[in-house]
Amino acid sequence: MVADPEALAAELADAALGGDRRALARLLTAVENRSSIAEAALRRLYPTAGRAHLVGITGPPGAGKSTLVAALIGEVRKAGRAVAVVAVDPSSPITGGALLGDRVRMQSYAGDRDVFIRSMAARGHAGGLASTTTSAATVLDAAGFDLVLIETVGTGQSEVEVAAAADTTVVLEAPEMGDEVQAIKAGLLEVADLVVVNKGDKPGAQRTAAQLRAMLVPSVGRVPGASDRPQPKRPEVLVTTAATGDGVAELLAALDRHRAVGHAGATSPAARLARAEAQVWTILGERVRARLLTEDRRGETTAVLAEVADHTLDPYAAADRLLEGIAHEGR
Repeated sequence: MVADPEALAAELADAALGGDRRALARLLTAVENRSSIAEAALRRLYPTAGRAHLVGITGPPGAGKSTLVAALIGEVRKAGRAVAVVAVDPSSPITGGALLGDRVRMQSYAGDRDVFIRSMAARGHAGGLASTTTSAATVLDAAGFDLVLIETVGTGQSEVEVAAAADTTVVLEAPEMGDEVQAIKAGLLEVADLVVVNKGDKPGAQRTAAQLRAMLVPSVGRVPGASDRPQPKRPEVLVTTAATGDGVAELLAALDRHRAVGHAGATSPAARLARAEAQVWTILGERVRARLLTEDRRGETTAVLAEVADHTLDPYAAADRLLEGIAHEGR
């Protein structure tokens, strides 16, 4: 007999809130699979979330994100605090599963019940974040973790979406990886609350940090008519060597400072509204797509897409027609 999804969701949610790590793992699997159990559990858990510090860690491949996250876990545990990690791994093109490289690196914390590490497959989602990452962070937040680290794939320009999911965004750079201006062109430094030059024991690390500090100095004058525009962030630039732990304690202190003062409005109504918008628009898009691909509507949807492919219908008219069809369902 199949258990009632609502009852199972309530059971898993209550167990996770009570500290049952196995129930928490099952719940995160349901979230990743976008099951009805996950939705029911999230409805139950959402009111208890909103207390954790969500920290996004992003940057180009090779900057040492996973090593830094492991070092941060050690510093957090020294302070007696609980920490969770959502590590978004590249997906296998064959199975769609995560490579789980981050979990292998952090295996030394497997026996610590105050550390919870979850690898999630990006599954082709652009921007380095699995589309279910925010929901997973909400579950971990509700489960009582004080700090939730969200480590992204590191795929480039669209990586900036991490800022919509986090209270604090940390952008990693590594010395001698190329022109630092490329980081600004990619938009990464525009969303950074903290910039970290990792691998600080390598030649050029201090030079890279100095260049980034010079680039990030705010302009003295204000642009005419810009009073209503969001003002640029003024991120602090730090240097760490994650492999040895040098500078990691200073990074944790900077994270705590950012959390305490709500730097750049991280906890402002506008920031919370922006996060809510990102969540709701994502869910709305998924539900519209699901409605259009139901058994009753799949044929019509496929026919409209075929017209676009044949250039007999433009994409805008196609979208309007599909939306109109959904609207007529409720009449």
